Amino acid sequence: MSRNNRLRPVLISAFIFLAGISSVQAQQQIKIVGSSTVFPFITSVAERFGKNTNFKTPIVESTGSGGGLKLFCAGLGNLTPDIASASRRIKLSEVELCSQNGVADIVEIKIGFDGIVLANSRSVELVDFSQRDIFLALAKNIPNENGQIIANPFFNWREVNPNLPDVKIEVMGPPPTSGTRDAFVELIMIAGCETFNWVEELKTSDKAAYQALCQTMREDGVYIEAGENDNLIVQKLVANPAAYGIFGFGFLDSNTDIIQGNSIAGISPEFENIAFGEYPVSRSLYIYVKKAHVNEVAGIEEFLSELMANKASGPDGYLADKGMIPLPENEHELWSLRAANLQNLQF
Repeated sequence: MSRNNRLRPVLISAFIFLAGISSVQAQQQIKIVGSSTVFPFITSVAERFGKNTNFKTPIVESTGSGGGLKLFCAGLGNLTPDIASASRRIKLSEVELCSQNGVADIVEIKIGFDGIVLANSRSVELVDFSQRDIFLALAKNIPNENGQIIANPFFNWREVNPNLPDVKIEVMGPPPTSGTRDAFVELIMIAGCETFNWVEELKTSDKAAYQALCQTMREDGVYIEAGENDNLIVQKLVANPAAYGIFGFGFLDSNTDIIQGNSIAGISPEFENIAFGEYPVSRSLYIYVKKAHVNEVAGIEEFLSELMANKASGPDGYLADKGMIPLPENEHELWSLRAANLQNLQF
């Protein structure tokens, strides 16, 4: 036997040994994936958790809500995330995917609220958009008053509505994997689409056609998918004052020196308006936890305790300072109790 052949079993054994060490080490560090909107909030909690406890700082990745839940539902074990964050509630199809892959017990925790903003550079005037305005600007096809569906002919905001600015329509926003995109479609696109009376009838008579009409974004360069990096959108808005960007209120709140949020349906995206449900484009923020990982990965219960503590996600917590809208006190207590008890998702 050659020297190389004699060494091969030793090298393979060493590789397996080192891989085993890496696996054990990986289990000592919480892995979190998910929403770009929730990312700065979870990152803030993770950093404080790592600094103030004996546990390692959790690894937090921004993958988008849909992308994060897909990874979360891929199975159990140290190669999969322990926690997924989402700027929308988990879908039934995602729960079914989890179940198919052995992820049976899922803990759902609502952590707060957020608003979706249509922001631009502070160097230009604020605008008051209606949901119909935004839908007509960004939908691939649009309905008309005669009951017809036509390709979107608009490339200037003033073509959509004579009261809007005389500038090219250019909007940067999230991809389909994003919970922000899902919420934007539901709260803006569908709402704007349904301002045409005959669309309600289409919803009943041909659901597939209704969904295609009301939920499909433009693909001709007017709507620009900017990935999951909302900070990049902020930078691009500063560089291009004619453009608008779609992202969560938290990123607006962190950058008010350079960007501004425009009103929708006459309501400005301010903390109080979102907290009291007056701003029309608001959504809940969630995290999902694999109960099967709680006894396998050090610190998950302690991390949840930090996240749901009043000092973090409570009305006067540090996450509110970062732009997250806290839950009402009684609701916060309810979800904190569910987190402490690791209560299973009720769908």
